[in-house]
Amino acid sequence: MGRRRLHRRPRDWCRDKLALTLQVVKRTDDAEGFVVLPRRWVAERTFAWLMHSRRLARDYETLPASSEAMIRWSMVTRMSRRLARPQTACRH
Repeated sequence: MGRRRLHRRPRDWCRDKLALTLQVVKRTDDAEGFVVLPRRWVAERTFAWLMHSRRLARDYETLPASSEAMIRWSMVTRMSRRLARPQTACRH
């Protein structure tokens, strides 16, 4: 079972464990230089948010479970701060 888990594709893991659809966006072979890829900014923004956590800026954790816990803690902290902000005028 453990050996089989190592060879699973990320797309399958996301579908089975998170009930999400992972879409892989690849560059075209004929593209040269910088090309904007659709929705890549979402992943880049999330990684930038995670790097605000001092503990995640370097790889101090030895166990993957510890790293996962720190990522979860960082996102919980971020979301709780966002939810605790005073409500402003409604944006439409």
